[in-house]
Amino acid sequence: MIPLSDDNPTKTRPLMTMALITVITLVFLWQLSLGEPGGQAAVYALGLIPSVIFGLHELPPALAILPASTTIVTSMFLHGGWMHLIGNMLFLWIFGDNVEEAMGRAKFLGFYLLCGVAAAFAQALPDPHSTIPMIGASGAISGVLGAYLLLFPRARVLVLIPIGFFLYTVRWPASVVLIAWFAIQFLSSAVAAAGEGGVAFRAHLGGFIAGLVLVALFKKPDVRLFNPLQD
Repeated sequence: MIPLSDDNPTKTRPLMTMALITVITLVFLWQLSLGEPGGQAAVYALGLIPSVIFGLHELPPALAILPASTTIVTSMFLHGGWMHLIGNMLFLWIFGDNVEEAMGRAKFLGFYLLCGVAAAFAQALPDPHSTIPMIGASGAISGVLGAYLLLFPRARVLVLIPIGFFLYTVRWPASVVLIAWFAIQFLSSAVAAAGEGGVAFRAHLGGFIAGLVLVALFKKPDVRLFNPLQD
C-alpha cells in the first residue's frame, strides 16, 4: 500500500517540509560520495547505536566524532539506500505539508524532531545492548502520520495497491490508510525476530504514537482536530 497523493491542498508553501526533504537528500548524496567503506563508517559514527547511547559500549576513537546523545538527531538524516530514502520522502511530502500548515514552520520542526526522538527510544529501550545502528527519518515521519490522522481523518488519499502482477489505485479516507499503515507496522513488529537488523518497526510505532499525543500541543489554536472540512 503506497500513498501517491492526497486531496488536501494547502494555502501556504510547505517551506519546512521542503527544507527537510532537501537536507535529507543532500545528506544521502554525501553518504554515497563516501563510497562503501566511508558510507558504512558514517552510519556507525552518526547512526543511533542503543548500546552506545546507554553507555554499555564505546565506539572506536576514529568513529566517536560526536557525543553519543547527538546521534539521536543525526541518525534521522541518514538512509540506507535509494528505496529507503524515496519511500520516506514520499510520505513526508504527501502528509507533511498539511501538518506543517496546521502548526506553523518552527513548531512543525520541533514536533518532527521530538517524534523522531520518541521513535528512537521506542526502538532502543527494549534492546539496549544492541550494537546495530539505527538510521532513517521513518520515526519522525511516523509522528507526522499520527498528527495527520487526528487533524485530517476525512481527507482522501490516492493509494497504489500491488496485487500479484497488477497495480490498482483507490481513494480512501486518510483514517483508513493511516490506521491500516499502523496495523501493518504493529503486526510486522510482532513477528520480527528480536535482535536482528532490518526495518525499525518499533520506531514507527513509537513515532506514530508520539504524533498522536503531541499534535494537540503543537497545532495552532484556531486549528481543530478531526477537521470537518474534508467530507
